Amino acid sequence: MNSQHQPLRGEPAAAPSLVAGYKLLPGVPDEMIDFAGNLRPGWDKLMAAFDALGTSELAERFERADQYLRDAGVFYRTYDGAMGNERPWPLAHIPLIINEADWETITNGLKQRAELLEKIVADIYGDNRLVEEGLLPPELIAQNSEFLRPLVGVKPVSGHFLHFCAFELGRGPDGSWWVLGDRTQAPSGAGFALENRVATTRALSDVNAGLNIHRLAAFFRDFRNTLFGQAEKDGGRVGILTPGQLNETYFEHAYIARYLGLMLLEGEDLVVENGKVMVRTVAGLMPVNVLWRRMDASFVDPLELRYDSHIGTPGMVEALRSGSISMINAMGTGILETRAFAAFMPGLSKHLLGEALELPEMATWWCGQRAEREYVLDNFDSLMIGPAFATTLPFDDLRGTALGASMTAEQKDVLKARIASHGGDYVGQESVRLSTTPVYVDGKLEPRPTTLRVYAARTTDGWTIMPGGLARVGSARETTALAMQHGGQAGDVWVLS
Repeated sequence: MNSQHQPLRGEPAAAPSLVAGYKLLPGVPDEMIDFAGNLRPGWDKLMAAFDALGTSELAERFERADQYLRDAGVFYRTYDGAMGNERPWPLAHIPLIINEADWETITNGLKQRAELLEKIVADIYGDNRLVEEGLLPPELIAQNSEFLRPLVGVKPVSGHFLHFCAFELGRGPDGSWWVLGDRTQAPSGAGFALENRVATTRALSDVNAGLNIHRLAAFFRDFRNTLFGQAEKDGGRVGILTPGQLNETYFEHAYIARYLGLMLLEGEDLVVENGKVMVRTVAGLMPVNVLWRRMDASFVDPLELRYDSHIGTPGMVEALRSGSISMINAMGTGILETRAFAAFMPGLSKHLLGEALELPEMATWWCGQRAEREYVLDNFDSLMIGPAFATTLPFDDLRGTALGASMTAEQKDVLKARIASHGGDYVGQESVRLSTTPVYVDGKLEPRPTTLRVYAARTTDGWTIMPGGLARVGSARETTALAMQHGGQAGDVWVLS
């Protein structure tokens, strides 16, 4: 996808006093101010309300939201030591506002993308025609650590591989929304999105009452009904499979389990007997029929997958083969997060769906192909260079991915030689400057880079999109600050109707 140059913008005219000093970054789209220098729909009412409250009252409101999160015990684990440390949930106090037209585009595009991902992963673990027909390189499957060979030929009892997905979006230089990455392994953040909404509503109840904001509860209710609908067929139970309390998002696992009325289960709570998954209870072993998996698939079964896993349940893969357990998402779907797959998504969409992608994505070149490798080497300085099999977003991969122009001459020579000899291990990706959104700092607004994480759930009526999500906001102007492990924040998302 080619970036389009946008004219530089001046300061917004006739704006409320709080935004009068808002300094836009030259040539970078902003979520609050449009290209003409005007406040976008919804933002005008929000800023007018903030201006009426005044800086002192506004600071008290934001502190009220933070106090709620502290009282509720909302935390996120960071790993700056062997065991990691808990830190308070970093709420970005100003919500990200999405207008109805933008949201319709996002919703339609993500429903299409979810269907495409389902077809791709079903083929990878099924007929393998995409490789046979040359639409996917065999190396991206066979050499991929996320490809789980024991699951080949195992059809999900639900009939679907994907049930709950997340998508990382960013607004490109032309003002449209782009897909930056797919989260299909064990998508996190939906529970934090709920807590963000509660905290923001407590602080700004009188403000959001004046805006028609979509609620989130129906999204979770419909997905819960779908999960229990699957379990009721065999009179079983529904649980969330968590890695345990040391996981960075354990709070969310516990919160979602409590909110939806699910069992919170660790691997040691389960046992497989005669191909069936059972949970240990005070009344004895009881059947479990649906597990919402929140751990990486390779750790789930130490018998057939990672032998060194201490958090899994031996025999789980055999239970999947027998059809006694429905796994949300199916094990092995993490392969879809592989960064190199982005290079083939446009072609796969046309082949499998007969249509182009409704939401474009960050242009990607897999260096395992000669023409693409030569393009990356010729345009080295302007591209982000990183590992082809990485599943992290380029902005979050602070060690393995870098802009070519940021490297020393020696580093460039070494990496170029490596790409020339082992091209399949690398991708080049378009260097995207993310849009900015306002944050409140010392009584004034400052722009920070942002991405939007949106969630999709499969229900009995098909895919449904959460009318909200997580706005990941950088703590500084550099896009690398987006990573939650490196000081980023997360804000509520208000979708207007």
